[in-house]
Amino acid sequence: MLTGKTVVLAVTGSIAAYKVPNLARMLKKRHCDVQVLMTQNATQFINPITFESLTGNKCLIDTFDRNFQYSVEHVALAKRADVVMIAPASANVIGKIANGIADDMLTTTVMACPCKKIVSPAMNHNMFHNPIVQDNLQKLQRFGYEIVAPDRGMLANGDTGDGRMPEEEVLLQYILREIACEKDLAGKKILVTAGATREPIDPVRFITNHSSGKMGCAIAKAAMLRGAEVTLVHGHMEVEPPKFVKCVPVQTAQQMFDAVIQAAPGQDIIIKAAAVADYTPETVAEGKMKKTDGNLTISLKRTQDILAYLGKHKTPGQVLCGFSMETDNVLENAQKKLHSKNCDMICANSLRSEGAGFGVDTNILTLITHEGMTELDLMSKEQAAHEILNHLIQMK
Repeated sequence: MLTGKTVVLAVTGSIAAYKVPNLARMLKKRHCDVQVLMTQNATQFINPITFESLTGNKCLIDTFDRNFQYSVEHVALAKRADVVMIAPASANVIGKIANGIADDMLTTTVMACPCKKIVSPAMNHNMFHNPIVQDNLQKLQRFGYEIVAPDRGMLANGDTGDGRMPEEEVLLQYILREIACEKDLAGKKILVTAGATREPIDPVRFITNHSSGKMGCAIAKAAMLRGAEVTLVHGHMEVEPPKFVKCVPVQTAQQMFDAVIQAAPGQDIIIKAAAVADYTPETVAEGKMKKTDGNLTISLKRTQDILAYLGKHKTPGQVLCGFSMETDNVLENAQKKLHSKNCDMICANSLRSEGAGFGVDTNILTLITHEGMTELDLMSKEQAAHEILNHLIQMK
């Protein structure tokens, strides 16, 4: 995913430095060129050899180190960098950069980098809320630096407050959002539905289906990484929703219908990947639920058809995509759905195909449009998400 990309990790003197080697490992696993800068204080918390072993690159600390490859090391590295992450960022280094002080390898290189710079503060709660530190952070934001809000929890000194550096996976997501994909969807608004709705029968039981939300979340994440403004309306899911998307959690099919209809106007692309429960119990107060001879009888009514409503009220230029999961007559049923729901594309798959369907991390899809069909081989749902988006943006 990050082949050919260079990430500079700038590590300052904070106990949170122990988290950064794992971040370097995660980036290296994605075939990224990882370059690490450290302040002298940072070396008191973690040995530079750790980073050199993980990245295969020399860890840069001393501005006047003569054992380097380039004639002006900080300038050469600054030109190569695709993104810089200062993590952990101490109050000292934040103050230096905010006020134009470049007196070591780290601050010199960071200030020479024209690329995006992400700052993850990590310090004591009271220090973080010091007005001077807050003013310096606001100054960095005005100059285009992105600030990662610290987590709240127990700090190194035993106090509880907001000053903890977020976990490595969170920091990784900030980097991926910046450089993982070409921003070919920048300026586009995309609405995605995901997960399973639940129709309550009583305070204990409900009607639902096996949807995990993995496919819908993969689409939302892929669209976000490609620069789109993404809204994710989701029911119950077995995965966490992706970061940097607007999430609208719902429970019932009616709630999903209402949320989607409210969000639909102004969207460029709408992708309905949620598996909505087709039926909902009639109101129990009306006596529609009966128990006879130990058997529970429930009167059901159909839920509203979200995709049909979207197709009927589709605005000019809006692209609508639905999913069709079948056990038999997969392509025939999907083609019928394409026309009856007024969709631009239907993603068809079969529950009988190994590696496709609910709960798994892979999928096998046939993308059906009014112009023809494209069969996709078995691939990860992340890969399938990008293929779906590739087809949809050609319709815009």
